[in-house]
Amino acid sequence: MKRFDVTALGELLIDFTESGLSEQGNPLMEANPGGAPCNVLAMLGKLDKKTAFIGKVGSDMFGKRLKNVVSSAGIDTSGLVADDTVNTTLAFVHTLEDGDREFSFYRDPGADMMLCEDDVDGEIIENSRIFHFGSLSMTNETCRKATEKAVSIAKNSGAVISFDPNLREPLWASLDEAKERILYGIKQCDILKISDNEIVWLTGEEDHFKAAQKLKAEYDIPLLLVSLGKNGSMAFSGSSFAHINGFNVDTIETTGAGDTFCACILNFVLENGSRDYSESELEQMLTFANAAAAIVTTRKGALAVMPSREEIIKLMNGQQNHGGKHYEQE
Repeated sequence: MKRFDVTALGELLIDFTESGLSEQGNPLMEANPGGAPCNVLAMLGKLDKKTAFIGKVGSDMFGKRLKNVVSSAGIDTSGLVADDTVNTTLAFVHTLEDGDREFSFYRDPGADMMLCEDDVDGEIIENSRIFHFGSLSMTNETCRKATEKAVSIAKNSGAVISFDPNLREPLWASLDEAKERILYGIKQCDILKISDNEIVWLTGEEDHFKAAQKLKAEYDIPLLLVSLGKNGSMAFSGSSFAHINGFNVDTIETTGAGDTFCACILNFVLENGSRDYSESELEQMLTFANAAAAIVTTRKGALAVMPSREEIIKLMNGQQNHGGKHYEQE
């Protein structure tokens, strides 16, 4: 028995999100804890999974707050390093009318970039069933080497490898470098979660189904998920395929929706084993993940507002566009 269900490595930062206007007409910004890997872990914690995080923050007020929030979410922080020489990474998020976002990052460097090989606690990874990472921990040489070391340890320990590109174009020196690093992650992973815009950019194929088939065949990916925003999601496993529509909710912003979706996929793998799934199993997996992601879009922030299993089941049973099925609390 391994100590952790999932360990994730990567960025932990403050997302400053818009929160109305002041009396003077200036935009008010709310400091929300963020960072894709910890968002994933926070959702898994809501589903009673044991998780750990490896990353770096500054020894400033933001870094201290982040450590407290992550710990309060039930995530093990023994692998979280505080650095006295560099500040915690900040992101300012502008929400568009359709709920999508634009990012402005203060990260040159940010503490997450300075995670080095010596900071990586191999014992945590060796004691994890799944190791999850993204591409932002490979945007410079220091954190790239740390990430590659962690992936190597995970592979040698027999962990399932999960990867989410989570492309943020402004953080890369060039898109060619971004593609190279993202393809590294794809070559390593057993589970790939990729968004609709990312898979089009990566493959040059506008049809999401054809793009996914191309990726799965070329890189022999056991479980491939494509998130399609309000149009739901697709899954490919072995010879099976499923597409499930999204849920109709009053979206405020989409921050953390993909991370919530990814966490629910990992939860399904933990509860059902890492193997080829049938079409009906993929449909079950996607329905739950879509519902969880939809709920997060109705809330500001992500890490601290993940839905419970009960809330997810309630939404699944409340909408009839998913076959009229009734779902029970397990």
